[in-house]
Amino acid sequence: MSTDQATVAEEEYLQTLFWLQEAGLPMTGANVARAMQLSPPTVHEMIGRLERDGYITRAGDKTISFTDSGSEHAEGVVRRHRLIERFLTDVLGIPWDEVHEEAERLEHAMSPVLEERMLAAIGDATTCPHGHPFVAGARVPGVPLADVEQGARVRILRFENEAEDLLHYLMESGLHPGLKGVVGATDDEEVTVESDDGSHTVTRSVAETVSVAADPSPPARTALPEQLVLAKERYGR
Repeated sequence: MSTDQATVAEEEYLQTLFWLQEAGLPMTGANVARAMQLSPPTVHEMIGRLERDGYITRAGDKTISFTDSGSEHAEGVVRRHRLIERFLTDVLGIPWDEVHEEAERLEHAMSPVLEERMLAAIGDATTCPHGHPFVAGARVPGVPLADVEQGARVRILRFENEAEDLLHYLMESGLHPGLKGVVGATDDEEVTVESDDGSHTVTRSVAETVSVAADPSPPARTALPEQLVLAKERYGR
């Protein structure tokens, strides 16, 4: 039997599971542990709690599925998170690389009334400032920037990894959702996009986390699980 109100800890896990599902990655305890940078025993304990509370089910191969209640809770917390991010950037003027962790703190205490007021304030926006849709299932298909060949035209769709240190790095590079350009130099270490705003170079590991629409487009590929969470040392900063 599901509970009416998930705890903050349960919402964090449901949010991570939703993100895995949305990204096309297996919903497993191992991927949750990797994404949240937690120990497998800690994750195993909470996964068991989510199952007992009726939010998820587990198959024999350890893959996880949402129940109807779990899906509703997960979609709700993700929608609130992305709405808060858009409100913080568009209405309060906070840079988009500084809003993810603030939204993490606010998403659990947001009332339906405040949600409606925020929706009215942001106008016709449909995604968070990092390119993720408010509504489940409205995600535009994309491919990793790392796969796109030199000379192809690209439009940045979203940043798959929203770790705040990575968002700072992307802000400094000049890449942002909606940016249009052409892939310039690309090698085993870096990928460069040339746009009207200038030249934007990121490491290949970061390019793995940037989803783009490309012409010509490489074959579709899910972002690598190990790219779910990146630390500063991965960029040599």
